[in-house]
Amino acid sequence: MATVREPLPQTDLSQHPLDPLTPEELRATVAIVRKEAKLDDRVLFETVMLREPEKSVVRGFTAGDPISREAFVAVQDRNAGKVFEGTVSLDDGRLTSWAHLPGVQTRSIGEEMEEMEQLVKAHPEYIEGLKKRGIEDLSKVMVEGLTQGNFGTEEEQTKRLMRAHSFYVEAPGHNPHVRAIEGLAPVVDLNKMEVLRVEDFGVRPIPPETGNYGSEFLSEQRDAPARLDITQPNGPGFRVEGQQITWEKWSLRVGFTPREGMVLNTIGYRDGDEERPVVYRASLAELVVPYAETDNDHFRNHSFDLGEGVFGTCVNSLRLGCDCVGEIHYMDIHMANGKGEVVSYPNAICLHEEDYGVLWKHTDPMTKSTSVRRSRRLVVSSFYTVGNYDYGIFWYFYQDGSIEFEAKLTGILYCAAVEDDKVTPYGRLVAPNVSGMIHEHYFNVRLDMNVDGEANSVVEVEAQHVPSGPDNPHGNAHTTKETVLGSELGAARDIKPELGRYWKVVNQSRKNRMGGPTGYRLVPGSNVKPMHQPGSPFMKRAGFVEHDLWVTQYADNERFPCGNYIPQSAGGDGLPDWTQRDLPLQDEDVVLWYTAGLMHVPRLEDYPIMPVEYVGFKLQPVGFFDHNPALDAVPPHKH
Repeated sequence: MATVREPLPQTDLSQHPLDPLTPEELRATVAIVRKEAKLDDRVLFETVMLREPEKSVVRGFTAGDPISREAFVAVQDRNAGKVFEGTVSLDDGRLTSWAHLPGVQTRSIGEEMEEMEQLVKAHPEYIEGLKKRGIEDLSKVMVEGLTQGNFGTEEEQTKRLMRAHSFYVEAPGHNPHVRAIEGLAPVVDLNKMEVLRVEDFGVRPIPPETGNYGSEFLSEQRDAPARLDITQPNGPGFRVEGQQITWEKWSLRVGFTPREGMVLNTIGYRDGDEERPVVYRASLAELVVPYAETDNDHFRNHSFDLGEGVFGTCVNSLRLGCDCVGEIHYMDIHMANGKGEVVSYPNAICLHEEDYGVLWKHTDPMTKSTSVRRSRRLVVSSFYTVGNYDYGIFWYFYQDGSIEFEAKLTGILYCAAVEDDKVTPYGRLVAPNVSGMIHEHYFNVRLDMNVDGEANSVVEVEAQHVPSGPDNPHGNAHTTKETVLGSELGAARDIKPELGRYWKVVNQSRKNRMGGPTGYRLVPGSNVKPMHQPGSPFMKRAGFVEHDLWVTQYADNERFPCGNYIPQSAGGDGLPDWTQRDLPLQDEDVVLWYTAGLMHVPRLEDYPIMPVEYVGFKLQPVGFFDHNPALDAVPPHKH
């Protein structure tokens, strides 16, 4: 059973400087930019979003204070082939800054992908290529964009390019991603919306199976599981006022941007009468999916889902009882599309509680009495469909003061068509004539830390062996080694599972009852190192994957690990560049950039739709509290 609680009525007291732009503010921003920058109808709005105020403004804000609002805008002037950024004062109703950014390209936008499909389907060489493959009905062809990347050609420096990949879809509702029309790749100039050429690498058979997975296509289904109701007769334990969430002793604000999707702000924990800050801002900063296949043009496939596409606009409207179960609160999202029109995404963010098993337990051997507490966690989640893949972005908050990030990966494999049994070493046959290509997913999460305040330091902790000898006569002794990460160059670090390596963010000015600094530690989950060769086009552009963790001193304009503009970039931007400053990190406002990676070697069980895989990490208190913060959890029989 699942139910939705009606949201609390909005009041002036719920308004906050970090609230996303309202539909009215989005419309006003677009109108102001169009008028003052004299834009025509072919201009595309890549980004229209809140320009977040300085941290000092947010920290000094009290409910009811007047709020100054600014919007940030990035547009692609397709006629001029130029990118512009601007700032709009919504208080004054005017464009306060407007600048051309030479040498960059904006991300691809949904509206122009629709234009591209129509353009490609009308091109005679493409139509002829389809006929060579036995396809004459264009209504059965789906066209998707594949980013060009950067392989050192002059064309990549001067044109805004997209490659079109196609799939055969026999009927509406059939799986659209498993019957690749292999080897036919129109190359399109997006600004001119012109097909430059149609590359044809040779005819391959269209895979015979439809790969349908919906229940209406199945001849048999298992029996429904026993009914399981999740009810909270008195309502959920969380409270929502505007974008602010309070639950148990946690408080946080939920935001949203077109590039990052869901963003969490001002995460704090109430300890007695004190509201203690933990994280100022947490978000997915990049998701890149590089492929191993060398056949045809698949070597180009290393899609930056945030940096080359507008990830936030891929957010799903969630369905009650399917994506979330229990007592649900949904948040709606509003964004401007490429044409500057406001689009609403209902039920885009889901809040609910989950039982999470045993929180703590012990049986007294003398009295035989047992004390046990059950764990409850708050779930803040959203789902995104990016072409063939579906990604769930989940943040969990626990009663013991822990935070967890988890990405859930499902959807459809990115498939190539192959001759019978002629799969390359870089793919796996998952169905007749269907190769599931080997690839990785790298999720980079940006954590602007704020542990008991802004002045933080980062300490690396790992297990340390003690050699046998006078200090270890029985060979059992081992301890931990702690290393303070003093500056940015030395703070590009990698996990060491054999040593249990983790990193803690500490506040040296705040002591716990044993005299140590308060802190939170980042505990890695499973991970994978980059598979592409050093110096390869992918590694030049996605330099952040070289290390699992980077630490930088906070800078307002450093939000994305590969820089602000990735499409067709040659690489070298972002973290590899910023850390050359080698700024100090002790007692500073520090930002953690952690990458969780997963290597996907497709298996038969991933076809025609993939069961969910998981990847992520945890933030856990370490000396932040003076004892187990969940001691005061209520015994189960008193719920």
